[in-house]
Amino acid sequence: MARKYDAFVLFAEMRTGSNYLEDSLNNFESIDCLGEVYNPTFLGHHNTFEMHGYDMAKREADPLGLLEAIIENAGEALPGFRLFHDHDDRVVDRVLPDPRIAKVILTRNPLDSYVSRKIASATGQWRLTDLKHAKTAKVDFDAAEFRDLVDTLGGFQERLRRGLQRTGQVAFQIRYEDINDADVLNGLAAFLGSDERVDATSKKLKKQNPSPLRDKVANYDEMEAALADLDRFGLERSPELEPERAAQVPNFVAHPTRGLLFCPIKGGPENAVLDWMGKIDDVGRDRLIRKMSQKQLRQWMKDNPGFRSFSILRHPVARAYCTFNRFILPDDRPMYADPRKILRQRYKIPIPGKTPGENWTEEEQKAAFAGFIGFLKGNLNGQTSVRVDQAWATQTAILQGIAQVMVPQAVVHEHQMKEVLPTLAHEAGIEEVPKVVGEAMPGSIPLKAIYDGKIEQALIDTYRRDYIGFGFKRWNKS
Repeated sequence: MARKYDAFVLFAEMRTGSNYLEDSLNNFESIDCLGEVYNPTFLGHHNTFEMHGYDMAKREADPLGLLEAIIENAGEALPGFRLFHDHDDRVVDRVLPDPRIAKVILTRNPLDSYVSRKIASATGQWRLTDLKHAKTAKVDFDAAEFRDLVDTLGGFQERLRRGLQRTGQVAFQIRYEDINDADVLNGLAAFLGSDERVDATSKKLKKQNPSPLRDKVANYDEMEAALADLDRFGLERSPELEPERAAQVPNFVAHPTRGLLFCPIKGGPENAVLDWMGKIDDVGRDRLIRKMSQKQLRQWMKDNPGFRSFSILRHPVARAYCTFNRFILPDDRPMYADPRKILRQRYKIPIPGKTPGENWTEEEQKAAFAGFIGFLKGNLNGQTSVRVDQAWATQTAILQGIAQVMVPQAVVHEHQMKEVLPTLAHEAGIEEVPKVVGEAMPGSIPLKAIYDGKIEQALIDTYRRDYIGFGFKRWNKS
């Protein structure tokens, strides 16, 4: 066919039907979808680790070189691949502004995707080719986990939308419900520049777990209650929430009876602040207002004139060590399972396969932490395929994101909390203010046991913006 594009990218996510759509597209001789070429754990498809002379290590070092190799070695068929939000950001940055690379965006109701993924994880069945092999299970709905998913996917969709708008491009939008429609599939082929048409979509893969959500979710009534305050339209279409380093308004915490608003920075002393806020008027942590939308936040601000908003800064050394001990070193943090695996296997950071036991030494802890710091610098500079997570993004970038919605009235260093937070409470009209108690660092090995000048210098090189912008001195070991 006459080439309209050099290649195409299918933006999708897990459990959106992208496998099925790929199989249907590959029924066109003029189209060749190569799978998840930039999946962090394989190359194209499961148990495949090489393509056009690129293995996993070479792809990590030169992801754009692999893209060029795909285009150059395409033959007669238009090459393409599936790209998810947690694949390589460097590739997203390269393909998004390029009008010679066609964009296809596949979306699905995120609640259906979430439940489908939970069932697949429980049963171990990710693809179904014969109904007689079908497996199913009832799963538990986790409200916090689902909200995090919606926030993450919404940020990525917003990034795609803005990128296309800035460059005057149009993507082919397709929903999960459309992928079994031969007319839609033919329209997609035409969009990609193919003259071929088919009479039916792929029959190789079968829909998994087609029963209603009530039959698939064990705590269905609890799920309904948890979702009652979500905008239902955000669940029916691709959500357009905040960009990657967005305000993350759902993470804000407001007091239900007093004018205090906490804008947390992940990796900081969040628990200490929440405990303190919960003691005010004896409301308890559970009654603090969380998971607000921007509309709800604005209404709270209107209802609480004279309120005080604040964020807490943590010293970069302490924050990095907290993040390492809380999210990276343990093996029971599902959201960090893939990054942890990649840090061990790809970057050779000496983290044990399982959470360290009693025999884990200070020397091993120091070596693992130093390796993590080395990874952070490359990650923040966009040199790795691992996402830049809120837990280790610069505090500068996080506050800039918060400022897109509102600027915290006070940005308080952790060592100032005990004096400044009561002052803010008094300014908000609170007379009886409880004592602020500091927060202990997670992990069995104290930071002072492994800290030295090399660790500090490495973190200065990594978080220079935070050191300079917030006036951090060297960490006080005493």
